[in-house]
Amino acid sequence: MRLGRLALAATALLLVTTASVPSGTPLSRAERHALLSSDSIQPRGAAPRPVVRRSSHEVPFGAFVGSWDTYIPNIAKMARWLDGANMQVGHTYLAGNGWNDVEGDPAVLGLWSQWRQADPSRKLVLGVPMLVPNENNTPDSEVARLLARGNKGEFDAHFLKLARKLTALGGGDTVITLGWEMNGVTYTSRCRPDPTAWKAYWRRIVGVMRSVPGQHFTFDFTPTRGLDAIPWTRCYPGDDVVDIIGMDSYDQPAGATFDEYVNEPYGLQDQVEFAAKRGKPVSYPEWGLFRNGDNPVFVERMVEWMRTHDTAYQTLTDYCPHGFWACNRNPKSAARFKQLMSASPGVPAGAAVRPPAAASPQATGH
Repeated sequence: MRLGRLALAATALLLVTTASVPSGTPLSRAERHALLSSDSIQPRGAAPRPVVRRSSHEVPFGAFVGSWDTYIPNIAKMARWLDGANMQVGHTYLAGNGWNDVEGDPAVLGLWSQWRQADPSRKLVLGVPMLVPNENNTPDSEVARLLARGNKGEFDAHFLKLARKLTALGGGDTVITLGWEMNGVTYTSRCRPDPTAWKAYWRRIVGVMRSVPGQHFTFDFTPTRGLDAIPWTRCYPGDDVVDIIGMDSYDQPAGATFDEYVNEPYGLQDQVEFAAKRGKPVSYPEWGLFRNGDNPVFVERMVEWMRTHDTAYQTLTDYCPHGFWACNRNPKSAARFKQLMSASPGVPAGAAVRPPAAASPQATGH
């Protein structure tokens, strides 16, 4: 949408202020509120808002129980803890220490693909770094240089190898959370150092991976909830290269209510409305408790939220301090999660991630 002068001034203030924050330094809650004091720079805008709430329904779910193939049996163990719930989603990540990691270990990819193929209703969700090393406190200047190299095609071959391996191993329908949490400061695969280059690089990677015959990957754009280091809308690469609008959502900052998580700028409400305007489902690849103690109210409200919106899938982060099955620190939350999810039948095959609606090519804004 077209911004007025007040909105442009507020946006300029936001860009100047966030650009001055050193790499690896998230904005404080007070800084976020100060920067976003004008509704005019929130992504909702004044246009008619789409209907996003649905009647309660089952959502394909799973949990991150470990990155390597040896963790796959934990899915069945957790399902038994949930009284035989149909855990249809497997979630894992590629390590980002070097480009060999991004290309994927054939044994690991093969075993996860076997798990996926054992049931046609299952989905494999794979976190794929865009740059390496991905967790190395890389300064913004170096991230910008790496993005420029990526846009010259220097890293294309690594993503091509990954796509070919996945397709050959039966994982051609994998959901790819490419460059997840790009609006933060944790990973090298982040957007803030050069949003324009980051979007172009995402588009390039998707084009490379989609060029492999037999693939039908689903690409999930997954920021963290809220502003973080940059508004995630500034990182959105376009409707033609995104299939799902995801969001990682933990109960932070401490002391906030769930309604605040819904209504904060770039929060849950903005996510579902942004997706609905584009005819796309949403997802929650990472959710759980942060480091603020047991919180069964958050668990209940989060499950309710996911079941009453157009959610393609959700996967709990299940290790301490975040989880409920493999972590004994959150007994009340574990009990509530088990009550809510026990014996969940899942959804029929073919409905776990619905085909995205037609969208206008190249759309990147509001």
